[in-house]
Amino acid sequence: MNRRDWIIRSGMAGTGLLLSRHLSAGSYHYLPQSDLVKADFGKDFKWGVAAAAYQTEGAWNLEGKSESNWDYFSRLKGKIERGENADVATDFFHRYAEDIDLIKSMNFNVFRFSLSWSRILPSGTGKVNPRGIEFYHKVIDKCLASGIEPWITIYHWDMPQVLEEQGGWANRKIIGWFMEYTDVVTREFGKKVKNWMVMNEQISFVGGGYMEGFFAPGKKSLKAFMRATHHSVIANAEGARIIRKNIPDANIGTTFANTYVEPVDQSKKNIDAAARVDAVMNRLYLEPVLGMGYPVDTLPILNKLKSVYEPGDEEKMAFDFDFIGVQYYFRTIAKKSMMPGMRAKEIPPSERGVPSNEMEGEIYPDGLYHILKKYSSYTNIKNLIVTENGTCVPDIPENGRVHDTERIKYFRDHLGALLKAKKEGVNVNGYLVWSPTDNFEWNKGFRTRFGLVYIDFNTLNRYIKDSGLWFREFLK
Repeated sequence: MNRRDWIIRSGMAGTGLLLSRHLSAGSYHYLPQSDLVKADFGKDFKWGVAAAAYQTEGAWNLEGKSESNWDYFSRLKGKIERGENADVATDFFHRYAEDIDLIKSMNFNVFRFSLSWSRILPSGTGKVNPRGIEFYHKVIDKCLASGIEPWITIYHWDMPQVLEEQGGWANRKIIGWFMEYTDVVTREFGKKVKNWMVMNEQISFVGGGYMEGFFAPGKKSLKAFMRATHHSVIANAEGARIIRKNIPDANIGTTFANTYVEPVDQSKKNIDAAARVDAVMNRLYLEPVLGMGYPVDTLPILNKLKSVYEPGDEEKMAFDFDFIGVQYYFRTIAKKSMMPGMRAKEIPPSERGVPSNEMEGEIYPDGLYHILKKYSSYTNIKNLIVTENGTCVPDIPENGRVHDTERIKYFRDHLGALLKAKKEGVNVNGYLVWSPTDNFEWNKGFRTRFGLVYIDFNTLNRYIKDSGLWFREFLK
């Protein structure tokens, strides 16, 4: 993720579901720093950071790259806070070596990054851009030379705008387009890269992009949402099958957004409301790949998805992933909505008197523990990796330093929650921080900062925050 202070209004008009999604910082109660020891997690535990192409690379139209859906969307009036865009972003395209050196200096051994579809296949399909391929080879080679494992995410929300104009994820042809793209990148980079993630958070790019309209492409359509959901589910599994074919020894995963959901009280109406939120946020995209189908038991409206089925779709939706990526940032407290057409809504932290960050998002480390336990209850999930976890706090640089004490506490508490689950037998074997540097946080632009490294967006100078220094010591 990312991550973001955005609020999802996942309306699903026919379902009547209303959900707000927040990020935050506060509430610290897990292991004190002296009791949190790297060795407790095991010698094979993966420690890394995670980033995304659109949020960091910049160079939006250089060296053969075409316009992406997010390049286009960010230029639409009112779509991005303060009217910003990621034309330059953090300039990772030109400064990747410096940023990988910073990751190495903080003692991480994994760098998760995504590929830009429009940099590799500018027309979406067909001719490959050799300069785009060359760039990612340089990034991969720099990682390997630095003793860092490159973990690649194939799709982290950005596609060529030319494909978006043909319907994007709402057009069934995208399954074939995505399979071609996956085939190209896995054939090209598969000899060097063994750890792959197919997609990042379908609920975000499908729900935010095709239902609520605050993410690219900005649509607000239940029909588009349903079609995009089904097509992304199939593409997720089909992409994994291509990775398996092209890289037989690959470690293949995919990632899902998660929120720990609780009802505001134990009344049946509010328990049912929380179940509906859970079905959308935690089950909708996970259970189909596990061969369980969509959670129609809790959300009957999902039966409408069958209207876009084609013969064989049931089988195409499932894949036996080597690992599932858990991406956790917040807890959701739900209750039944009294509004017409709404069946559930979230109680914001400001109404509950709980700690929150500058974006009024609750922080709740226990939620990571509960999500890991929940996912471990699925018998066909082999391995869990926390592929995103982090927070944004108001960072104020002082003489080249950022004393982000709240962020340090956030990480310490969430690692304590993870360790608790691991000691209870949950097969969780990695933790990736979102994010190595501050970046362009989607529709919030540059205002919200999640990085371990502070970036002055006027000069692009980098400064390791105290949280990055904390990890440097912890991971020694």
